Amino acid sequence: MDCLLMRHGVAIEMDEWAGPDETRPLTDQGRAQVRLVAQGLSAAGIIPTHLLASPLRRAQETAELVQAILCPSVAMITCDALKPESSPQILTTLLQTIRIPGVILCVGHEPLLGMTAGYWLNGHISHSYPMTRAGVGLIHMPSTPRSGEGVLRWWCTPAQLSHPGNVALRKSEGGI
Repeated sequence: MDCLLMRHGVAIEMDEWAGPDETRPLTDQGRAQVRLVAQGLSAAGIIPTHLLASPLRRAQETAELVQAILCPSVAMITCDALKPESSPQILTTLLQTIRIPGVILCVGHEPLLGMTAGYWLNGHISHSYPMTRAGVGLIHMPSTPRSGEGVLRWWCTPAQLSHPGNVALRKSEGGI
């Protein structure tokens, strides 16, 4: 099983938004950046079989943009396990219920995604894997996600994913 962890794109800043944090949308720049990242993932031949997203608006918008480019026939599942206040253990437990091998794309927030990477790769929660907005990491699991059993394939910024020269590199280095 391969797990793609993706942070939402650039959203309107809290001090510029009058509503609750949960309703902050992506900026125009954030939407454009997410589209470029999705196009880079597509060029690398990455096609998610499952798409999970946090219920917060910025993550929902990010997932919808990626879905339109990468996997339009895959239904997006909204799950609280990807909310910012969730934990790596809660997300891991949810993903263990997916018994069909494939490529799971999880769209969420920091610090949850970085802590989850630490949990899967090192066996404990750490802040060693910070993720930029619209960044994506690929972690391979020998079976279902478990603490300490993941293998990091790559951890990329949006610039790296949208640069055409990096597509061939990812394909040759054991991407999906």
